[in-house]
Amino acid sequence: MIHGVKIEICAGSIEDCITASRFPVDRIELNSGIELGGLTPSLGTLRLAKQRTALPICCMVRPRTAGFVYTTDQFESMLTDATLLLEENADGIVFGFLQENDEIDTARTIKMVELIHSYGKEAVFHRAIEQTPDIEKALQTLIACNVDRVLMSGLPDLLSGIGKLTELISKYDGRIQILVGGGITEHTVAQVLTTNVRQIHMTAKEYIDQHGQFIQVSPVNLKNTLTNMKKNHG
Repeated sequence: MIHGVKIEICAGSIEDCITASRFPVDRIELNSGIELGGLTPSLGTLRLAKQRTALPICCMVRPRTAGFVYTTDQFESMLTDATLLLEENADGIVFGFLQENDEIDTARTIKMVELIHSYGKEAVFHRAIEQTPDIEKALQTLIACNVDRVLMSGLPDLLSGIGKLTELISKYDGRIQILVGGGITEHTVAQVLTTNVRQIHMTAKEYIDQHGQFIQVSPVNLKNTLTNMKKNHG
């Protein structure tokens, strides 16, 4: 935490988790396939990450790319994955369910939230909310479903949408946490933190080419972003 702002790092590997743990960050969102938008991580990665860092780790549960409308079997597999990750001491589960009309799938969201809360952990709805036709209506639905936190990036992009995000944070403060991501870098963080944003989500990514590209958390990018937070926010 820097100046009262919680910092969440989006990690795609055990190495990313270890890198994050070396900085004053508050939480990790653990995925696999960051290049694909983030998919369910392996139990082995979570187990090792919990051994190597004391940071809370929320795990993505997303079985495939391309959309958030799932078949019955995919939904059941997501509940199973969530259960296994919670049994492996995940501190929260990150998920998102939409209907064919892009509204929140309330029934499935409630079922997942109840599962997560039965373990005393956090239920986090991801950026699927930004595909809904009415963001504020969707937020109200998530509150009714007892979701703890939601990740939002601002539409059409972070800096263009930061005004609307701050309005939503003010309006729904105390009812649901709004985690702001999708464009937090060393170049944007100062502007974001002139607002009432109190939780940020970032990858601090760099692209590595080893017979094909993948994304990892860059200690240089992360350090530069945190340094700018300290300089520009008081």
